[in-house]
Amino acid sequence: MSQYADASAKPMGTRIGYTRVSTVAQTLDQQNEALTTAGVSKMFSDVMSGSRDDRPGLAALLDYVREGDTVVVWKLDRLGRNMLHVLQTVKELTERGITLVSVTDGIDYSTPAGRMMIGVLGSLAECSRRL
Repeated sequence: MSQYADASAKPMGTRIGYTRVSTVAQTLDQQNEALTTAGVSKMFSDVMSGSRDDRPGLAALLDYVREGDTVVVWKLDRLGRNMLHVLQTVKELTERGITLVSVTDGIDYSTPAGRMMIGVLGSLAECSRRL
């Protein structure tokens, strides 16, 4: 096998992480460690409620990722607490050819089972926020 990459093969995307905590009293350490272990090479973070749609770290991530990349989150509820916002974000990523993986939940949105679980977990995250 040649030491050079096959020029006809689609380039492998980058694993980009997103971490979030709700308050400054919380730490991102556990999430950062898990995402690093999952092969994430670059991370974006926010320290604010997941119910907010105006998170600068998430906006920067969405601007940065490209087709073929994989967005990796620690848990789906880190992506957002509002089911509609989570599903809109997942839809945007999918339409752009970007995969979403949640390491703790064991979800890979590129699979049919992963797409089903995203809907279920998004609903649970919204319920948890309301409680």
